[in-house]
Amino acid sequence: MFTGIVTDVGRVAAVKDQGGSRRFEIETAYDTKTLELGASVSHAGCCLTVVDTEPGRFAVEVSNETLSKTNLGDWKVGDPVNLERALKVGDELGGHVVSGHVDATGEVVSVSQDGDSWRLVIQAPAPLHRFIAPKGSITIDGVSLTVNEVDGRNFGVNLIPHTWKVTSLNRLQAGSRVNLEIDLMARYAARWRETAEGQDRA
Repeated sequence: MFTGIVTDVGRVAAVKDQGGSRRFEIETAYDTKTLELGASVSHAGCCLTVVDTEPGRFAVEVSNETLSKTNLGDWKVGDPVNLERALKVGDELGGHVVSGHVDATGEVVSVSQDGDSWRLVIQAPAPLHRFIAPKGSITIDGVSLTVNEVDGRNFGVNLIPHTWKVTSLNRLQAGSRVNLEIDLMARYAARWRETAEGQDRA
């Protein structure tokens, strides 16, 4: 589990296709001596397993299924990657509970400055948009954010200067693909409502 609070922006150092998967080597400021093989790390919101380490970098392997369901298939050498290590018992929950399981990719509609902050409008695919609500939480490329408003499949979020500076979201532009994970509570609430409505009709 994660919180959606980015603790390092790594960099894709190498990409290698290997049959049914792709290997990425990620440069990081983390002390890789503390990254055990098999450890879980969130990469742009996608939970991946560390398979190798060396000073200043580590490697992960990504299945074709994950590449097809996320924006990781777009990664190339030099790209920045939002990183977060797995939550430990007793850690501060600064964002919201994030599983690291990407639900779908969305498309950036617009990026605009709003005073000192930045405003993003993103289009979510159907039917995922049904789980996004104003003032609810959403994870965008691994960053926990609050939804400002929803208009059909589009929703808006604001990034404070700190978030804009310390994450890879400052590279987004109209047309960019982003990984989306909806709030777990929203998922369960929607499921409960669907079940209740089904029972009412029965």
